[in-house]
Amino acid sequence: MKLFRPILAGATISERLIACAGAFIAIALTAASGFAFPTSSPLVIAPIGASAVLIFAVPASPLAQPWPVIGGNVISACIGLAVAWAIPNPALAAALAVALAIAVMSLTRSLHPPGGAVALTAALGGSAVVKWGYLFPLVPVGLDSLALVALGIAFHGLSRRSYPHRIASSAPNEVTKAPVAAFSPADVDEALAQMGETFDIARDDLDRLLQYAEANAARRQARAS
Repeated sequence: MKLFRPILAGATISERLIACAGAFIAIALTAASGFAFPTSSPLVIAPIGASAVLIFAVPASPLAQPWPVIGGNVISACIGLAVAWAIPNPALAAALAVALAIAVMSLTRSLHPPGGAVALTAALGGSAVVKWGYLFPLVPVGLDSLALVALGIAFHGLSRRSYPHRIASSAPNEVTKAPVAAFSPADVDEALAQMGETFDIARDDLDRLLQYAEANAARRQARAS
């Protein structure tokens, strides 16, 4: 059963239920917006479901913030269309579209995992790409992404969650009253470099997490002495 425990910190049942409710509402409204167009069909593509998971299940993730969602999806759609136009081989076009999408999203600070799926969808074609043609990056991709972000802001605001995610301006009293940290931000940067891995957490959030951990350790040691 250990394999089925939540991997992400804070993944409680109540948090997951809230995420499910938010994703349900957002996808339903986003899809329904398509009926405002002459096509009178749901205006949603599969990769948007992955964007919804990030926005509503892990809203503090750097990958779920508004610019990565909107910019990453739209940029990737443009790349997928360009690669499909330049390279007739579908397998090569698909591989190159995803690789270039990762590179450009990284350079534009808009890395968003569903963007890889958007690039792949655009490169391989399909009903949505055929229907909208060169407008595909704007409709449905851009419109879907904008709608998800707007609904995410509204939903998280009502549920008292931070989205777009922002670090609190000041630390809670139990942290500010703790002894001076035994490590510096440079030590954290060096540790990250030594581990050689990328973590799905903002740098400021990581600092704040370590401050809490150190404050808790200081209190525990004070009670033991």
